[in-house]
Amino acid sequence: MVLLIGVLAVGIVTTARASGQDATPETVDEQVVAEAEVEVVAEDAAGDEVVETEEVEEVGAVDLGVGYALDNAILFFCAILVLAMQAGFAMVEIGLNAAKNAINVLAKNFMDLSLGAMLFFFVGFGLMYPGSYERDPELPEISPYVAFGGSGIYETVDPERTFSPQVDWFFQAVFAATAATIVSGAVAGRMKFTAYLVYSVLLTGFIYPISGYWKWGGGWLTQFGEFVDGGWTMGFQDFAGSAVVHAVGGFAGLAGAIFLGPRLGRYTSSGKSVAMPGHNVAFAAIGVFVLWVGWYGFNPGSQLAFQGTSDIDATVFIAVNTTLAAAAGAIVAMFVSWVLFAKPDLTMGLNGALGGLVGITACCDAFSNYWAIVIGAVAGALVVGGVLALDKLKIDDPVGAFPVHGLCGVWGCMALGILPNAHLESESTSLWIQFVGTASICAWSFVTMSIIFGVLKMAGMLRVNPEEEQAGLDISEHGMYAYPQDSAPGGAVSN
Repeated sequence: MVLLIGVLAVGIVTTARASGQDATPETVDEQVVAEAEVEVVAEDAAGDEVVETEEVEEVGAVDLGVGYALDNAILFFCAILVLAMQAGFAMVEIGLNAAKNAINVLAKNFMDLSLGAMLFFFVGFGLMYPGSYERDPELPEISPYVAFGGSGIYETVDPERTFSPQVDWFFQAVFAATAATIVSGAVAGRMKFTAYLVYSVLLTGFIYPISGYWKWGGGWLTQFGEFVDGGWTMGFQDFAGSAVVHAVGGFAGLAGAIFLGPRLGRYTSSGKSVAMPGHNVAFAAIGVFVLWVGWYGFNPGSQLAFQGTSDIDATVFIAVNTTLAAAAGAIVAMFVSWVLFAKPDLTMGLNGALGGLVGITACCDAFSNYWAIVIGAVAGALVVGGVLALDKLKIDDPVGAFPVHGLCGVWGCMALGILPNAHLESESTSLWIQFVGTASICAWSFVTMSIIFGVLKMAGMLRVNPEEEQAGLDISEHGMYAYPQDSAPGGAVSN
């Protein structure tokens, strides 16, 4: 929290200095040309008399047209859909965990969004999109690895702009919050709330924006091939964030699960796995439906242009690919679990749908509808295999966050280098470039978060003690119960 307060103070001072040096209005609607004195010289035909008059003229705000309004309105709506995914993540995590940890789950998801918005405003956006801010032309070129454009939201009155800086920031901020909240499920039931806040601040304020800059901010992952006409001919492709968002969260969650260790009772002294089913699978199912709907803001919204015929055709094409991949992932995961466990496992099907959504996120613009089904089907199988692999390794991930977001995030990006798609056909990427980009982003997230979790563990700040874990994080960390009957003697919900 001290770090957060310090960042806020620096951001406020920086913003105040910038406003004192730059008189540019914050929005185009406020741009009014000041009253000007104009001398009108009229020559009288009879006496050549010069007459001076004052004319007060006010120029109204620049109207960028219906197309500008449409692009901004749709992107704003898509950002709201992505924001609603926070509710979906919370419901999935609550449903797949013990009732005694429900408030803790809600608190973590709520603070992911709240802290994430503040940190992304003051620090994160400037790290992720440094080129959006005005720079002194005498300064050296921006580093392709780490750069900082400034604090707050950049300003522009460029009549050629596509988006308002405000909606641009809003859309990117909800993506940052999504990356942070993925980790919550992997560390559920045993992490201290203060440790989680430290992690959330560092991921959304620094770790996610830096690797995001590598791809979406014009960093080194976009600079492959030859430099022709002011641009690079090849680059790492990740349309809406299979690696940039989901793998970052998935591999951060894996690091957290490893350093925390499994929940009490998850494995016997002999190493045998003990199932710990969630207390409300109905919550989890509804949460997946909410996430599925929210993904139509995530993927189609990343088209970032909607007013032209080709733009809207691409948007709905992306939406259909998103749907097909999710459906294929759910079907394959359900049937694979049916074969392995002799019964169709609903939770595997739910995570299979999410895996399909994560997998298609990188490539929803580049594959045909049929290949989108293949992407989703492979992701569904990866989810089941990933859950079983973690169990064998005794890594406790209560909601399957790493198989869904980590493994399927990797698969979505690597598929662009393996299967026939528009990017391979145009030679804008290759298998090697996709490997380098995916490996770099995953390693960045895993290594940096391992350092953070390791330091917290050494300081004794990472995990609650066994008594607190047994009682439940709701009462031990927050001092309240999620369900009224829990507070009544003998009325606790079975866990």
